Amino acid sequence: MSSEVHTHDSEGMSEQTGRSTRKLALVAVINFVGFVVELAGGLLFGSVALISDAMHMLFDMLAYVMAFSAGYTAERFEGGESWSYGLHRLEPVAAFLNGVLLVPMVAYIVWEAYQRFLSSVTIDIGQTLLIAVGGLLVNLGSVYILQGDQMSLNERGAFYHLLGDAGGSIAVIVSTVAVAVFDLPVADPAAAILIAVLVLWSAGRVLRESTSILLQRSPIQTSDLEAELTTIEGIERIDDLHVWQVCSQLTVATVRASDRSTSLEAQQEIQRRVHEQLSESGIDHATVELVETIDSGSNTTSSTTHAH
Repeated sequence: MSSEVHTHDSEGMSEQTGRSTRKLALVAVINFVGFVVELAGGLLFGSVALISDAMHMLFDMLAYVMAFSAGYTAERFEGGESWSYGLHRLEPVAAFLNGVLLVPMVAYIVWEAYQRFLSSVTIDIGQTLLIAVGGLLVNLGSVYILQGDQMSLNERGAFYHLLGDAGGSIAVIVSTVAVAVFDLPVADPAAAILIAVLVLWSAGRVLRESTSILLQRSPIQTSDLEAELTTIEGIERIDDLHVWQVCSQLTVATVRASDRSTSLEAQQEIQRRVHEQLSESGIDHATVELVETIDSGSNTTSSTTHAH
């Protein structure tokens, strides 16, 4: 006997996705303005750290645009029979591409910093410091917009980007002060290298999370879940258990279990308790099949029902 239950609220999920896309769109606009200001300042006042931070903002802005586009499309595409989960898979795909796009930015930052190590450039201390502080305020404002409710994968990716941006702005401020107070021109490219490390850290987090979803890695320990399910009265053993994610907001599971129920009512009660346990474990959509074990022989019987 099998049953299929959607334990997630599709209307609530759509509303959450809508809030997520609006936040990402606002953060993208804010970071684009920050990118333009920092790039102009870096070129005018000679700071490679400021240029590096501006490039960081540029790629972050592109990441937010991609994340917004994926969320916006998934929110409005119902899917129908051919796309039973809609286009929510676009979320991890966009996040993965965002992580990949960070790699060439790191190469650019390191190259520019290397050139400055070989030949230092005089920077305008006051203007560079002013723009770096402005960039830090932009990042902190964006963090404030994103923080709060449970974040989607793309929001978490944006959050990591912003933390890296904030760290980059702080590095620019510190290096600029070091140049002004201690006359250390090498501090500027050194700060750029630090920003590159922060970017790589951001890329690693985003790539790891998105790859786990794309390759259908279980978001929970299936052995622990299996042990919990076998404690349910009437369950003899778990024959098959799979858990994966369509996107960060939709976790799916299939369970095949052997039971010793003696009536249809008993099977329905077992299925209810299994679905309840799966829901408590964070499963949004579950299909449960019960195979009745017959003591008098090796035969098994099964029937299929669907409950939505």
